[in-house]
Amino acid sequence: MQPSQQKAWRAGRFWWDWSSGEAEPTPPQPLKTLSAVLFDLDALADVEGAGHRPAFNAAFASLGLDIEWSVARYRQLQALTDERRRVAAELRKRGVSTECDVLAELLVDEICMTKAMILDETILDADIAARPGMVDLITEAYGAGVAVGIVSTGSHTWVEPLVRQLIGTGIAGAVVTTDDAPRGELYAAALAELGAPAHDSLAFAGSQVSQRTATAAGLATVLVDDGSAPLRVVDCQRAHDVWWQTHPRPTAA
Repeated sequence: MQPSQQKAWRAGRFWWDWSSGEAEPTPPQPLKTLSAVLFDLDALADVEGAGHRPAFNAAFASLGLDIEWSVARYRQLQALTDERRRVAAELRKRGVSTECDVLAELLVDEICMTKAMILDETILDADIAARPGMVDLITEAYGAGVAVGIVSTGSHTWVEPLVRQLIGTGIAGAVVTTDDAPRGELYAAALAELGAPAHDSLAFAGSQVSQRTATAAGLATVLVDDGSAPLRVVDCQRAHDVWWQTHPRPTAA
């Protein structure tokens, strides 16, 4: 593979992105069959925008704060990976606090705790739908004997029923949240529950943080966003194979 092509692959382009005028990369030695596909819940559906954002707005209102996050504003704040930092940044922007303000820290705590309670109570009734093509992909994978796992930093009490709402009952062989394993071990825990080797599996991440976690667990990964095209299992197979061509495993000394 040429250096320019390698750079493009690292930027997230896969075989279906290459125009007819470009030389296609040399196909890697294919894996016969994927063992598992793992999905970050935010890759499966826009849980942040359709679930967390409205819950935060309800928390602001319940605490008498004149703050309402629009879709555009929330997307800006998502550059901050921790929700406490998002709230703190909003308060500073509005002149409510400084970075060293103890009272503001207490307010951030109260906002996040209120939001968490509201989210637990409302998320199963929120307008959350799977991203286009995801249910078809998961159904196809399940029918082909490829294990399906879901990971999330949310509470298991609402994540598991939400997964059932999105993809149906009995499809996901593992649903792992931070109630079950540390954030950095979610993918590894899901693989262990599925009995699937990391090298023979593919992860769909909904954020760069999740992608780094999946990569650290030894998984080939696809970063999903609103513009991602629907995939088939054969596409997953090829994405997996290309990943390992451009991200070779370390060899023993």
